[in-house]
Parts: sequence; C-alpha cells; structure tokens
Amino acid sequence: MVRNIAWAGLMYVLLSPGAGAETAKGRVFNDLNGNGTFDAGEPGIAGVRVSDGINVTQSDAQGAYSLEIGDEAVIFVTKPRGYGVPVDKDQLPRFYYIHQPNGSPSGLRYPGIEPTGPLPDQINFPMIQRDEPTSFEAVLIADPQPQTEIELDFIRDDVVTELIGTTAKFGITMGDIMFDEMSLFPRYNAIMGQIGIPWYNVPGNHEINYLAEGNRYARETFKRYFGPRYYSFEYGDALFVMLDNIEYQGNGEGDPGDVRGTGGYVANIGKVQLAWLKQELEFVEEERLIFVGMHAPLASYLSPDATGINTADRRELFKLLSGRPNLYSVAGHTHTTEHVYFGKEDGFRGPGEFHHHVLSTVSGSWWSGPFDERGVPTTDQRDGTPNGYHILEIDGTDLKLRYKAAGRSASYQMRILFDVAFHGLTKDGMRDFRTGELFDGRMMKDQVPAAEILVNLFDGGPKSIVEFRIDEGEFLPMQRVLRKDPFIIEVFARNEATKKSWLEATPSSHIYAADLPDDLEVGVYTVSIRAQDEFGRVHHGHAVLEITGG
Repeated sequence: MVRNIAWAGLMYVLLSPGAGAETAKGRVFNDLNGNGTFDAGEPGIAGVRVSDGINVTQSDAQGAYSLEIGDEAVIFVTKPRGYGVPVDKDQLPRFYYIHQPNGSPSGLRYPGIEPTGPLPDQINFPMIQRDEPTSFEAVLIADPQPQTEIELDFIRDDVVTELIGTTAKFGITMGDIMFDEMSLFPRYNAIMGQIGIPWYNVPGNHEINYLAEGNRYARETFKRYFGPRYYSFEYGDALFVMLDNIEYQGNGEGDPGDVRGTGGYVANIGKVQLAWLKQELEFVEEERLIFVGMHAPLASYLSPDATGINTADRRELFKLLSGRPNLYSVAGHTHTTEHVYFGKEDGFRGPGEFHHHVLSTVSGSWWSGPFDERGVPTTDQRDGTPNGYHILEIDGTDLKLRYKAAGRSASYQMRILFDVAFHGLTKDGMRDFRTGELFDGRMMKDQVPAAEILVNLFDGGPKSIVEFRIDEGEFLPMQRVLRKDPFIIEVFARNEATKKSWLEATPSSHIYAADLPDDLEVGVYTVSIRAQDEFGRVHHGHAVLEITGG
C-alpha cells in the first residue's frame, strides 16, 4: 500500500510555491539489464520513498507510486539500502526527474533548466540491486571552491589524484563546489568523476544564481547539474540526509550590474524543508544512524553571532532529531575546523549530545599561500589547518571521521611550535628572521622562561586531550586555548602576493599550549606529543628542541 503522511497535503498548500494539481506516477524497479528502462519482467521494488521535497510517499508491492506535485517539482527517490542508482559519466547519481515545463526564468547569468514540457505519463526510477556492507567508508570534502580554471588544476593535482583508487563507497561535497563561477561545473564534474565512485553534492552560498529575484530560483544552475537541493539516501544501516541551509535574500535594489546581487543570504533550513524531513524520518527506525550534511554550520564557536554562519532554525531541526541515539552532522563554509556539541540548553533533548563537525576544506585558505614544487598553493586554512578532507568510517551505527591533509602522510595530524613571547607577531619583528625561525626548536637559555610549546591538533576539539613530555620524562597536560596559530600569521604576512586580499588569520579552536620548564639547561632534547582526538584516536608527534648558551 502507498503510504502518505496525512498532514502533508495541508503543508503542500500552505508552503509550496505555485501549487498545482498534477499527479506524478511511475514505478521504482530493479533494472535487471541495466538499460535504465522499465522492461517486461523487471520486478518493482516495494517501500521506496518518493518525494517532491514536500510530500513523501512509498512505492507499493509492485513498485508503483503516485505523488501529487505542484506546477514545478524535482521528483526524487530515497535510494534504499541494498540498491544503487544509475550514475552518469561523471559519477553523479541520477535519482531524480525535473519537472519544469517552462524552464528556468530568463535573465540568470548561468544557465538553468531548459523547458521540460508536460508531465510524462510515467516517471520510472531504475535501481541496481547490490550487496551493501554495514561497515564502509565514504569521502567527505568541503569547499573545493575554484574561482578560476587554474584553481581547478589545483583540485585535480592536490586532492583528486590521491583519491583515485579509494575503497570508499561514495563521496559527498558539502557545498561551495564553485566560487560563483558556475561555468566551471562541467570541467569540475569531469575531474571529480575520475575518482571513480558515486559523488553527491550539497549546495553552498557560492552556487547561488545571484540575479534571481529571491530564493525560489536561486539554485537553477545547481539543479541543472545535481538535481534536488535537499534529499536523502540510504547506505548500509545509515540514512544520509543532505540539507540546503543557505537562504538567498534576493537581488535587492542595488546596481543591476552587480552579478552577486545585494540581498545576501542567511543560514536557515526553512519550514518546507523541515516539513519534508519530518515526513522522511517517519519511515526511518529510531535506532538507525542518521548522518546530516549541510553547508553552513549549525553553530560556530568562532563566529557565534554571524547570521550567514549559524543556522537560525537549528532548534527546529533538533526537535525532529531528538530521541534518536545515533546522530552525526557535518558542514563546511568557514574554512576553519570545529567540533560543536549540542545539549538540552541548545534544544537537543538527547539522548546524550549531538555532535556537529565543521570540516576542513579542500581549498584551505581559498587556494592562497606560497606555491609548492608542483606549482600548487600550500593553502593552509586561516586556523592553521592544512587543506584536506575527511574519511567517514561507519560500522553499523558506530561512526568516526579521520582527517587527511592533502598531499601529506596520513599520520600528519599536528603542528608543533615553540613560541618566545617577546619575538612578537608583527611584520617588523619578522623582518630580521628567516621564515619559520621565530617558532623553530632553537632558543637561548635566557629565552626559556618566556617560551611555550604550542600544538595545533588539526582536527582537535573540546574533548581532545593533548600532552607533552621532554625526553623520557612524564607526560604533562597542555591546555586548549582560543588563539591564532603563529604559523599561519607568519605565512600570511610574508606572502601577500599569493593570498586572497581579504584573508586574515583567525582564532583556532584546536590550539593547545604549555609553558616550557624554566629549568631546562643548555642541550638538545626530544619533545614528544601524545594527542587523543574527538574519536579517541591517539596521534603522536615529535620535535627537537635545542637550547644554546648565547
């Protein structure tokens, strides 16, 4: 029997733009011959959710569905566990049908949807049956954000080539796929397709059609390439929910030649999307792992009042998710790395805390910084984290992430610095020192009382534990401090010509500090770091400290 949520019709009338009276029909089927067409003898698949982003229904015992839609809709399926959906030549999943009879509005800077004409009699969704393990990996990236053709080269050479051959089952990009220049989509998609795994995408604030009058048609180019702006899919025992929490405020009354508009955007999920999610979750067992991906963070320690960073209606999301024991969410957007935990005071009623992870970005500091031997910018983030990505590890309902710095060993998880307070972090002070000398492991004995050891644990957070020891002494605690990474301050100060003009170092949420013992004598020492991250993994780092007599 086809199941519909009873109040969905009311929400449809109240919230959907331009509600119409058409009905989409079709079949979800096992595509035995792989030709993408529903052929005689191919069985339907029961219990698959079909939606237009407002209503949610399920296919019946024969795989048939019926769904009332508006005059425009993106009709999509939630890929069920044990099945795959077709992918195109660039490995983009094709799980949707766009119904837009008149196409996108005219006047958009980048092309949207061509007119699709009347609703077809049948909209069928092919599936490919397969074994899906409950233990698997996926690749998570945020903000690749190429602004030019050359920056596409950087993505290709710095990240894509090292991911080719991955055993991950799929990948997801958490928005800011582009940096406004959406004509780069075809080449970008072709490059990402070389990784060889299905690749899902979430829209960010740099995939907005800025000449659109408001939010309704602000995603036309994104839709052209990727389909619905929010959706879900299953893999193994997990449900993956991809949300669009960037709400465009419209082009405004400013200069009509301003291609980025004047209305700006806020971080907000919105009533329609939340109503869809409420229905979607009605079909999902309480114990299932729910993974939620979005572009803007739900909240940020570093910018707690910024309306373009902190999601305004996150408490409404928490209402929908509260009571589920296996939850995790990720975002990008800030080009910093954070772990945020929500509890009852934030509107999440448990059980436990809701862990939200702001991921490291592929573009780092927007492809800024000195070039390496390949001609690729070193592009460390403004919190000192090297550009990179994360590997999601799922085992049933258990989840962990591991951070990977692009072009670096998997063990590269921290930076160790020695800071002498009176050096000062100014260009004038840096003038008389070679690059890196201010924070290296050599100092005079008289400097030791003013010196401290700093560790940037790249994916650290409030529950991480960092300790240090000198030679074979006991491990001593380091304290998490909110401060800028001296390394990135120096990199930006010395490389004005190769950094984006707006870029500045920002406080980091994963710097750990401790005073060096004042009684260290002249000599050479090994400083060892032992760090336990938010997932309980232990990382080790070492530095050599030289204390001289003059």
